[in-house]
This record gives sequence, structure tokens and C-alpha cells, in this order.
Amino acid sequence: MRARPAARRSARTGDGWQPAATPFIVAAVILHRNLSCMSGADPQLPRRLAAILYADVAGYSRLTGDDEDATHLRLSQYLDLFSSSIEQHRGRVVHYAGDAVLAMFVSGTEALSCAAAVQRALKNRNAELPAARRVEFRIGVNLGDVIEDRDDIYGDGVNVAARLESLAEPGGICVSEAVRSSVGKRLALDFVYLGEQRMKNIAEPVRVYRAVLEPGTRGRAPRVSRRLAAAGAATLLAIAGAVLWWAPWSAREEPASIDRMAYPLPQAPSLAVLPFDNLSGDPAQEYFSDGLTENLITTLSQLSGVFVIARNSTFAYKDRPVKVQQVAEELGVRYVLEGSFQRAGDEIRVQAHFIDALSGRHLWAKRFDRRWVDVFALQDDLTGQIVDALA
Repeated sequence: MRARPAARRSARTGDGWQPAATPFIVAAVILHRNLSCMSGADPQLPRRLAAILYADVAGYSRLTGDDEDATHLRLSQYLDLFSSSIEQHRGRVVHYAGDAVLAMFVSGTEALSCAAAVQRALKNRNAELPAARRVEFRIGVNLGDVIEDRDDIYGDGVNVAARLESLAEPGGICVSEAVRSSVGKRLALDFVYLGEQRMKNIAEPVRVYRAVLEPGTRGRAPRVSRRLAAAGAATLLAIAGAVLWWAPWSAREEPASIDRMAYPLPQAPSLAVLPFDNLSGDPAQEYFSDGLTENLITTLSQLSGVFVIARNSTFAYKDRPVKVQQVAEELGVRYVLEGSFQRAGDEIRVQAHFIDALSGRHLWAKRFDRRWVDVFALQDDLTGQIVDALA
């Protein structure tokens, strides 16, 4: 097996003659650096525009827990494939970190072309394996400014790429709008717009797209007359209204897989309560949204016959753009509760979604409007709704 090239490479020196550094020259260089620092000048680290690829294995902890040796061997082979494809697309591996890869490219087209080639190749290799033993990567690709220092790269451009990776499906690719715009129609890919996504430590929302590796699978609608189209639209609106009236909770998420769960699914109803988002625009209200989450976890944990994930485990997802499917598979639960909190003066609003991760169905989505003095009654109402859904 071909060895994977090291991510960090020392600078090569030429074969030409190099003058020996004398003590006088060394002292002069040190003095110059000290004077620069004393002058108060703010040194500027070199920046450049680059396309960044970040990849990580989905469910790596579970895979190594099941069979550490086989997983590591397969991971090494797949990272070799990454290395070859990155080199073929004029990229550079910045570093490997366990099961993760960070690479940079001269253009968004090269980065996304590399990502697509890798995912297609890995799909073919994984097809021969049982679903529970497949090593599948999520990949995020971004185009932005990076800081280069000591052969590594830093900055928001890298952070956004890592956040995009967390939004991708196993075996999939998510890209920023900057990449989508730069690629245009150069690659045989389709794109699905996923909306504006807020990302941890990123000031502005990022417009995100999912790359479709099999173009044309969505197809084009056949041409119809305007009259027929209008009649069809009216019919669809009527059907949609009826569906929402009968089942307002029928929204769906990507279903979780029991085979990919990191822990055995308990026989009893199992639940993870994610930290509620503070939408008040006031960081001082963060304590209440956290307190609401903690109180719900404590109250539900006291119920017999219900398996509730501890606070420390669920708060690891705070301020992270995670999917219900990912939470359920990593914590080994069937149900997930997520929601948000807002406060305006003495008025508070809590919105909550209770989701069956195995089916991807929202069992209910409710809004609770209360006065601040009724906050404990609100928590009791919310707990009662959850218990009724589990019954």
C-alpha cells in the first residue's frame, strides 16, 4: 500500500552554496526583530483566498469500538485515496487529525471536484461492506480567506468548512454559496439549497447547498399548460391545507439508523433533550434557556420507565448545527426534544419539537406563550406533553 504523504513538509533548500551565518549576522537579525516588536507595529500574518476542504468520518467512535483494527486499516486506505485525489486536483493536505482531513486548493472547482471524486470512489468501496462497517466521510467545502502560518491554515474560512462538514450526510458534501457560485456549471453536479444556516463562532448566517453526486436524479417537470398548472396548484394547496389541519406535526427529518447507533437502543422509551436556543437577542437570557433544558432533563429522569440522556452529554451539542439523526445515532436514543426560548419584557415564548428519530417524524410541534411569573407552570405543561407522547 502506498504510504500517505505527510501533511506538513519542511521547506527544501537548494543545492547552491549558502554562506554560513556569522554571530554578527545572527545578532543583527535578533536586534531587528526586537526593535520591530518595541515599535508597537501590529504584525500582519499572510492571508490568501483559498478553497478549503474538511472531511471527517461519520460514527468513527462506534466503528472503532466494534472493531478497532479493521476500522483503522480501512481508514488508512481511504486516507490514501484522499491524498491521491487532493494531489491530482492541485491541492495540498494541510494536516490529518485522527479520522479528519483538512486540505486547501487553488479554486472552488478543484476542491469540489476532488470531494466528488473521493465520495464516488468510497461509495464503490463501501458497497462491498455491511452497512454497519462502512467508513463514510462527511465533507464540507468553503471558499474564503485563510491565514497561513507554519504550514497550517486558520481563520473563518476554515471554521465554515468544518461547520459545513457537520451538516453533510454520511457520504455527502455540503458547500457554501461562495463555492456554488464559483463552480457554476463546470462540474456534473446538481445542488439543493438548504437555506441560511447559523454556525458557531461565525457572525453572519451562511447560505448552504448540498451537492448531488448523481445529476439529473431530481429530473425536470414535464411542460403543461398554464390552465392545467393553475388547477394543479389549487389542488395541491387544498391537499396541503387538509394535511396540515389533520396532522400539523407531520414534518419529517432524515431517519436515524439503529445499525449506526453508537450504543444499543434501550427497550424503554429513550430521550435526549437538546439545549434550547436563546432567540431573545440578549446573552443574559442564556441562563434561562439552559435552566429550562436542565429542569426538563431532571424532571423526566425522575419518571419510571423512561431512559433520559444526562445533561453533560446533550450540552455537548450546544451552539452546534447538528441533525436529529446524528444526535440519535451518537447517543443511542429514539426520541429527541429540541426547541427555542424568547423573552420580551414579562412575556416569554417557548417553541418545542418532539421528534421520533427512527421514523424522522415530528410527533408534535408546540408553542407555549406565558408570562414570566408562570415559567414553572410552562415547564410542567411541556413535561406533560412529552409524557403523553411517550405513553
